Amino acid sequence: MPRTVNGITELLALTGTDLGHSDWLEIEQERVDLFADATDDHQWIHVDVERAKKGPFGGTIAHGHLTLALLIPLWNRLLEVRGVGMAVNYGLNKVRFPAPVPVGSRIRARGVIAAARDVQGGAELTVDLTVEIDGQPKPAAVAQAVYRFAA
Repeated sequence: MPRTVNGITELLALTGTDLGHSDWLEIEQERVDLFADATDDHQWIHVDVERAKKGPFGGTIAHGHLTLALLIPLWNRLLEVRGVGMAVNYGLNKVRFPAPVPVGSRIRARGVIAAARDVQGGAELTVDLTVEIDGQPKPAAVAQAVYRFAA
């Protein structure tokens, strides 16, 4: 269940807030294949199941950028913002992919609001996000995302 805030004033009070983690999301081969088609990235470690079994990861893995793109639905499971006119992804300050995401595994996001500041007509949140892999010690991704909300 996401944390819910209402309006710019409540957003601005979030600095330092630990949002906890989202629920788990299973990474299926079909999703990886669709992402490969959408991005024209058909590298065998992502889409060739038989060849990948003999490769360095023992099977196919999700694209790093797929993992990053999945932060959108995972982020929405951490924080629900009501009472604003619009929200946009403003950018990323830093992204790393410490561990591969094997197809068939589950991921979830953990988020901490690093900063919340007033910007003209709204608020900007800087969020430290970690994508965890079920049963794995290293995260799939760590990113600092910036979101803007307009009144």
